[in-house]
Amino acid sequence: MQSGKIFTITTENAPLKGCTVSREVYNRSGSHIAYYSLDTGTDISPESYASRKLLLVSSGRINSGRINTCSRSLSAGEGIITPVNEPFGIEAVSSAVYTEITFDSGGFAMNDSVKAGEVFSLAELVPYQDGRVISMDVASNPSMKFAVMSFAEGTGLSEHAAPGDALIFALDGEGTIGYEGKEYRIKAGENFRFAKNGRHYVRAEGRFKMALLLTLEG
Repeated sequence: MQSGKIFTITTENAPLKGCTVSREVYNRSGSHIAYYSLDTGTDISPESYASRKLLLVSSGRINSGRINTCSRSLSAGEGIITPVNEPFGIEAVSSAVYTEITFDSGGFAMNDSVKAGEVFSLAELVPYQDGRVISMDVASNPSMKFAVMSFAEGTGLSEHAAPGDALIFALDGEGTIGYEGKEYRIKAGENFRFAKNGRHYVRAEGRFKMALLLTLEG
């Protein structure tokens, strides 16, 4: 996962005929980030986990939960936080690509606006308000934070650097990412990565929403 370029997780981890493909991109202190792709009809059998997992669908459609009993359907732009110590599986209704973020259970916090086991739309978690940038921390632990942000027209974030790697998920509209002296135009469905301590800024082009996955390396 190279920093400083526009990409999509779907093309980074495209489905293969009849296969399930996983690619780990981060592993630290019990927290993990991995890309998954499932071809139509393939599945991951229900298993129980001691830690919360946040699933974010980039393309296609999956059923999640206790497959064939009380499964929940997720499409592109939707997410779900898994329950702990309950069987939870994934089945591809159509070829699908998603990100799985595992939060080590120590110090885990989840926003009251989302409930474990319930599907939510990332873009609908925060509204637009004229002249304002709105941010909501969705889930976090001491080593990672996942947040959703909305930018009204004419707003943005001034240049700064983060203590760890950061991954952007563009959700609605278009924005400009400034990174290490260059500018990149990003639109809904695309992704961008900042390396640790990389200088960057964000500017809305019209209205813009994005999700941010930040590793907190200190």
